[in-house]
Amino acid sequence: MRRGENIYQRKDGRWEGRYKKGRKTNGQVKYGYIYGKSLHEVRMKLYPLKVQYQSIQSTRGSFCIPLEEWGYQWLKRIQGEVKPSTYANYQYKLTKYVFPFIGENLLNELTPEIGKELIKQWMRYGLRGSTIKVTLRILCQCINQAKKLDYLKENPFSSIRLPKDEKRKIRALSQKEQQTLEKAALKEGGVRGLPAYLALYTGLRIGEISALCWSDIDFERNIIHVSHTYQRLALADGTHKTQLVYDTAKTDAAIRIVPFGSKLRRLLLQLKKKTSSHYVFSCNSRPIEPRLLTYHFHRLREKAGIKDIHFHQLRHTFATRCLEAQGDILSVSAMLGHTSTQLTLDTYADSMIEQRIQVIYQMEKILQ
Repeated sequence: MRRGENIYQRKDGRWEGRYKKGRKTNGQVKYGYIYGKSLHEVRMKLYPLKVQYQSIQSTRGSFCIPLEEWGYQWLKRIQGEVKPSTYANYQYKLTKYVFPFIGENLLNELTPEIGKELIKQWMRYGLRGSTIKVTLRILCQCINQAKKLDYLKENPFSSIRLPKDEKRKIRALSQKEQQTLEKAALKEGGVRGLPAYLALYTGLRIGEISALCWSDIDFERNIIHVSHTYQRLALADGTHKTQLVYDTAKTDAAIRIVPFGSKLRRLLLQLKKKTSSHYVFSCNSRPIEPRLLTYHFHRLREKAGIKDIHFHQLRHTFATRCLEAQGDILSVSAMLGHTSTQLTLDTYADSMIEQRIQVIYQMEKILQ
């Protein structure tokens, strides 16, 4: 029996009310349902819901599929437009940090409050500030695409302010530690030792070292052309499996030229005579994977008696030594492949304390 607008009496005697929540991707209306023992009870529940969802569709939009469903649609849209490493990063961040928390929420039911609560959950989960920032940026890109297609009026998360991230002090090796590590690296030689030495004197990232080809090295001019990276990425099918990907550098700034000195030149030429591989560091004629380089490095640092450092700190050490040598910030930034000199300044400001002290001494001498 039907009574009133979208209110029906079911065969079991209960009353059912139906209201429009919005529309699905195919344009079909998506309904919500409520139930009650009497017509009056359902009417009392139904009309506030109708008003609420009319307001939602008017102010937020009518697209009301779950965020997780839209997220996978968005990933499919961009798969051919972004680098495989970028796609893998987007897919991993959304499936690990977003969908399990708010994936069931309908797109037009998302609110700033839901976004703020998500941030709190991430913090309780123990995510670093940098990971929170990147994940929110990816999520906003996903939602902005829905806005661009007129599925939503606004991105409810666009105005969320992240808590101030506590800046972690970057630890570079001291000069004494570096000398100790260098001796161990030179004694080990080859694939087990030279990658660490190369990182200390060029600042290359571990993935860039893995991807390095002999054709990238100009021994006439003593320069390295950095343009590729070799990374282990999560597969885009949602499994926990990974794959190794040889790809171009992520940004234009990462494609760069890095000079090297005579000692490194001699070591590289010695290695080249011993190998027939296309790659500088190889395993079965393929680029050596970063995970194996990491393994060799930790064995190396143990032999050198240095604790609590990882491979990426060799890059920090290179930058610190450059600044200690009073290298100009533009050149240091270019060698590191940073997108701006400001990023270099922000990252290595603490490494420049010695130069600041010298400025004070020089100023005092002038004023005496």
